[in-house]
Amino acid sequence: MTQSFSELNLAPALARAVADMGYETMTPIQAQAIPQVLTGRDVMGAAQTGTGKTAAFSLPLLQRLLRHENASTSPARHPVRALVLLPTRELADQVAEQIKLYAKHTQLRSTVVFGGMDMKPQTLELKKGVEVLVATPGRLLDHIEAKNCVLNQVEYVVLDEADRMLDIGFLPDLQRILSYLPKQRTTLLFSATFSPEIKRLANSYLQNPITVEVARSNATASTVEQHFYRVDDDDKRGVLRQILRERDLKQAFVFVNSKLGCARLARSLERDGLNTAALHGDKSQDERLKALDAFKQGNVNLLVCTDVAARGLDIKDVPAVFNFDIPFNAEDYVHRIGRTGRAGASGLAVSFVSGKDARLVGDIEKLLGKKLEIEAIELEAERRPSGRFNDGQRTWRDESAREPREPREPRAARPHPAPRAPRAPADPLFDQPYEAKAASDAPPAWETAQRSAAPRGLSPNIKTRRKVAALFKAPAPAPAENG
Repeated sequence: MTQSFSELNLAPALARAVADMGYETMTPIQAQAIPQVLTGRDVMGAAQTGTGKTAAFSLPLLQRLLRHENASTSPARHPVRALVLLPTRELADQVAEQIKLYAKHTQLRSTVVFGGMDMKPQTLELKKGVEVLVATPGRLLDHIEAKNCVLNQVEYVVLDEADRMLDIGFLPDLQRILSYLPKQRTTLLFSATFSPEIKRLANSYLQNPITVEVARSNATASTVEQHFYRVDDDDKRGVLRQILRERDLKQAFVFVNSKLGCARLARSLERDGLNTAALHGDKSQDERLKALDAFKQGNVNLLVCTDVAARGLDIKDVPAVFNFDIPFNAEDYVHRIGRTGRAGASGLAVSFVSGKDARLVGDIEKLLGKKLEIEAIELEAERRPSGRFNDGQRTWRDESAREPREPREPRAARPHPAPRAPRAPADPLFDQPYEAKAASDAPPAWETAQRSAAPRGLSPNIKTRRKVAALFKAPAPAPAENG
């Protein structure tokens, strides 16, 4: 049974923001988690990616923080009261934007801090005072050490995509950050998957939590059509273009496993005439945000990315996801294909399987608990579009735009080469074949003289020490002094 947001009795300012965003009915995770968070209980929430976890923790937090709302300009009246920690910069920026939309009709302040950007603008925002702070662990520790923010009045902590934070080694940073917070607080942990490590983390920092799990752990959305095609590495690019053409796909994520492979594939697809952008960890933060914004605005058709974009990014109406490389971690497959088919919409997930991917596919089958069918696909011969030509600048242009070529002048006949001068007679000595001189078995004269002086009666089995010619003469003995 679906529930509407009107049943939550949200504050008028929050209800107005929800209506502005077009939300009417709650998703299952929202319907179960929001009432529990409103009561102040610690919550562990597990749900498929793209089911509205951000609103599940943002709306009840803002509802409970409204009692601290004030119009004062003093930073002391706006201490950090809610802390939201996320693993990646893109996800932190996205969640911060969502929280600002929910709180736009209130006087609660919020900001986001993450790495890859200058700390000075972030420091100025923190000095003004904010009630809700969204951050990545590394940059938050930088601000704590610089004494730019104080966390001794935090009432709510949210660990979003906590399994990803543990995967990339944020556990020591999380432990340091949580040590700065008051013991009496409400802690919320939301993730698409629950691993044994996550449960140990929850047992350490959550107090008697309520588990809200609206889907089987590590399950994929039923609205996503999944296909696994057996494709050689050299044919992957051609099969990708073929599926885009056959399905008439306007936009898609293309996931690869390495940053170098991401950059190379993006350049190759761009040369093929596809509007492509790359997103990986070696890009600057400004370049990553621009690539994401261009993809959201529809100015980019293909976003080639590593797993830095696999978690939590909410881009509506993306029709397809391609796993150009099978992910090394089976759980990342769930997150990758979660970029399509969001909020109940239909989507397509295509994975290319080569001969070396048998073990990785087996890990995905074990995770999903079902046998995957590897389909065969025939790569059709691609033809140049009629009436179009490639001008060498990575774009296709119409034949009408081709400039007429000037007729070539006929080549002049080459003159016949002059006869070569006769070769000068060679020295007959150099034309003779090489003849090696017979090696002489006779020992050198100086060694024969020494042998003749050998004492008689010496056993023939005893060989005398081989003598070597000296390079320098021995010095003459000094004359004896007459005494």
